[in-house]
Amino acid sequence: MMIKNIYKLIACGTLLLMIAALSSCKDYLDRSPEAEVSPTDAFISFNNFQGFVEELYSSVPDYTIYTWACDWILGDEILNKVGGIWVNDEMDKGNSWVWDSWISWLSAADIKTDGDTGKGLWSNAWYAIRKANLGLENMENLTDATPEQRDIIKGQLLFFRAFYHFELMTYWGGMPYIDKAFSSADKLDYPRLNCHETADRIAQDLREAADLLPADWDKTATGKLTLGKNQLRVSKITALGYLGKNYLYAGSPLLNYESTGNKNFDTEYCRKAAEVFAELLKYVDKQETQVKLIDWENYSFLFYSHGKNGAIPGYPEAIFQCPVYNAWLKGCPWGPSSNYGDSKANPGAYSSPNARFVENYGTKNGLPIDDPDNHQYDKTDPWANRDPRFYHNIIYDGVQVVKGSMPDADEKYRYADLTTKGHSRVNDKSGRTGYGLRKLVPMDNNNYDQWNDNYMHLSYMRLADVYLMYAEAVLQGYGSATSTGPDYITAEAAVNIIRKRCGAGTVGAKYVNDKEKFMGEIIRERAMELGFEEEFRYNDLRRWMIADQLKYREKTAIYFDRGADGKPINMREEVLVTRPFESKHWWLPLRIKDVSNYPTFGQNPGW
Repeated sequence: MMIKNIYKLIACGTLLLMIAALSSCKDYLDRSPEAEVSPTDAFISFNNFQGFVEELYSSVPDYTIYTWACDWILGDEILNKVGGIWVNDEMDKGNSWVWDSWISWLSAADIKTDGDTGKGLWSNAWYAIRKANLGLENMENLTDATPEQRDIIKGQLLFFRAFYHFELMTYWGGMPYIDKAFSSADKLDYPRLNCHETADRIAQDLREAADLLPADWDKTATGKLTLGKNQLRVSKITALGYLGKNYLYAGSPLLNYESTGNKNFDTEYCRKAAEVFAELLKYVDKQETQVKLIDWENYSFLFYSHGKNGAIPGYPEAIFQCPVYNAWLKGCPWGPSSNYGDSKANPGAYSSPNARFVENYGTKNGLPIDDPDNHQYDKTDPWANRDPRFYHNIIYDGVQVVKGSMPDADEKYRYADLTTKGHSRVNDKSGRTGYGLRKLVPMDNNNYDQWNDNYMHLSYMRLADVYLMYAEAVLQGYGSATSTGPDYITAEAAVNIIRKRCGAGTVGAKYVNDKEKFMGEIIRERAMELGFEEEFRYNDLRRWMIADQLKYREKTAIYFDRGADGKPINMREEVLVTRPFESKHWWLPLRIKDVSNYPTFGQNPGW
């Protein structure tokens, strides 16, 4: 796999950098002139320079790796066990400072590029930006390389400089755009840009990166050196994906408001996003890239590689992933079936789906459950006829959670009992909301079935996300779900591609013909398709400026008994948590020690 090969390159490049650093200490050791190594040697050949670049990959945090709960989920998808003390729990109290006071993928204590933990986005982003700039400033020293190799090196450097600026902008707003490798002697005086200004600088780098990088590494002379092992490398598709996302975010209400005071979508940015996404999707249509949608039969492989002999989950739909730092699943916590198999065992599985969030899953005919014309939804049998992703992602009452043999005394644990007093409802462990999370691990992750040869690895971006972002960009840029936008498919068609993959019904006509209703379907579709992954939902709710609405702040549980026919009776919903929200919560606060470095940086409003 690519990761094994790049470690050799990293070691080679790092060794040269270490030797170069030691060469400045003239009294450190006696050496002959031929032992001298120039500080530029790391950049002369493609192999050495690529070894330098690989550390930019290994600076990307794996957001799933820090705790025994789904603590990377900052949106409305989950509720942790009673007494939870993690980032998500503090966010539910309105404490956004927790991103820096609790170890998480947003903020580890120190810059770290090795190992599996300790990588924090805030620290690593600034480190990686400087490293990318250092590489760009040394491009002229790359003499032992073909033109293709020079393009690939520069394309990766530009992509990562832009990517890390984009991630910073996403959570903390407009940023200074750092385009030089600062030394300790340099004065920090870069002005902080607004979101539109930041996005424009990001776009310049991503456009150039897309023009330099190959659509498929395996089809290049350079990529053939690691043929079949290039899955995690950034490509033209990766750069185009982030270029489109950058434009869409810039055009979204929150970033538009921060830049102009206007809380509506910016039409021009949305049209730019649609054009770029169309460019990407045409590469997919023409099969000029390895990227394509995974079929429904293998849908789980987007999230975990159960029985796939060490294959990295996500291929070929993944567009960007962090490297695999640790192939262990970090086990049971993200899959509550271990608890449902035996409520006295494994104290993991601390996260339960928010019952209010589960309402996003419509019925198989494609309609939302609250549509008065949806006769497929029956409140007395609420888990029947649902969107196929509901059954893939959610554990509900009566679902079989153990396949293999069990002691007779434990047979009652074979099926989830999520009734009000059911054995699967253990509030200090899991099932707190009347639902369990099934999406991210195989169901034989329990104390009875075998679940060897499995690990979870999620994507920062995958193709389904691009189709849905394209639909949103066309709708908001061109004003209609039926517009072909940038001479490509309609927004309606893009959403339906994702629905047809799982066997769900297409978007209903009354939603297609109403711009606001169709946007509501995009919001719901992104919840069904991308919920519980990365920070899609948290960032969506913020950029659309709807995170302040009560229905997205409330986290609920359902309580019910089981009737003689096995269906729920006496069902009621109870609000367990209402997340506080003030205007300051649109952005995370910035570290005090960092904003104090120079006056023009500034803190985010309200913090």
